Amino acid sequence: MKRKLMLENGSVFTGEALGSTRPTAGEVVFNTSMTGYQEILSDPSYCDQIVTLTYPLIGNYGINRDDFETLHPAAGGLIVKESAHHPSNFRSAAHLDDWLKDKDIPALSGIDTRMLTRIIREHGTLYGRMFNVEEDEKEILEELRALQPTRNKVKKVSTRAAYHAPGTGRRVVLMDYGAKHGISRNLIQRGCDVFVMPYDTPAKDIFELNPDGIMLSNGPGDPEDVPEAVETLKAVLGHIPIFGICLGHQLLSLACGASSSKLTFGHRGANHPVKDVRTGRVDMTSQNHGYTIDRQSLMGTDLQLTHVNVNDGTVEGIVHNEYPAFSVQYHPEASPGPEDSNNLFDEFMKMMDKEKAATSFV
Repeated sequence: MKRKLMLENGSVFTGEALGSTRPTAGEVVFNTSMTGYQEILSDPSYCDQIVTLTYPLIGNYGINRDDFETLHPAAGGLIVKESAHHPSNFRSAAHLDDWLKDKDIPALSGIDTRMLTRIIREHGTLYGRMFNVEEDEKEILEELRALQPTRNKVKKVSTRAAYHAPGTGRRVVLMDYGAKHGISRNLIQRGCDVFVMPYDTPAKDIFELNPDGIMLSNGPGDPEDVPEAVETLKAVLGHIPIFGICLGHQLLSLACGASSSKLTFGHRGANHPVKDVRTGRVDMTSQNHGYTIDRQSLMGTDLQLTHVNVNDGTVEGIVHNEYPAFSVQYHPEASPGPEDSNNLFDEFMKMMDKEKAATSFV
């Protein structure tokens, strides 16, 4: 079955339908990862976005039961050059097309993903819509150009009720702004007693749990759309050690007085080099974000720049000069991607232990 993709600049691509055939519209982005399509599609940070995968063959190892980053995928759609018809892998339990249908995610194959990616790189991320060939393209274009970005993405993907993953070690509150399972896995592997909390949890509820640390998760959209999270962080900063990832990094920065802005086409892939400006070490990282913290805005705050993107010099990490708090823009839990920076979870453990030892003598 033929279906089309139209961008708000009028570009039209025709391909074969995969997955669901429901109407869908959203920001069209691209990811350069060669593997990890299952983790990408189940990453809550892709809420309502139509994801273009630049690697030409997708679905060749099927879908397995272990690599999901959430139980309820929120991606708006998928675009690939070629979809494998006969997946082969010892862990494969389902065909990509069948899984997309089951999760009601529309997709297209047979698209010139190189041309689509070049358009996005030239014009920036654009809104697009998948539609059936018999629909009127002029009407579709008018709808696209009138489309307004949604501001409630974090609310859509955050847990609605707090839950507990019991452990015998350090107590960590995980603020769920759209958390990947990989973050929980890393905390649980280190024996942490994890309380996962909704994005709008007030500071008083966090203090009542008496945690050793707070983990700020990844999530979708613009950090300025989550002012309640910023206010909570202002209240807990300096009282409890904090480690932020991706959106969590941006929210912590905003709470400390920095500002954010939108990137032209974002950073999405598993091969982004990041340099630690304190040591000169370069890690290959997994990234997925459309916004960045403005480097100049760090001046006049209590934040110190710790990491930069080697490709474009954007902010990739900060640490607070006075309080136990640090964050990174990339994903140390990977899933998918390299695990070069997984040691940051260990640094968080050391920070919590240090603060606990210091306060025990007070």
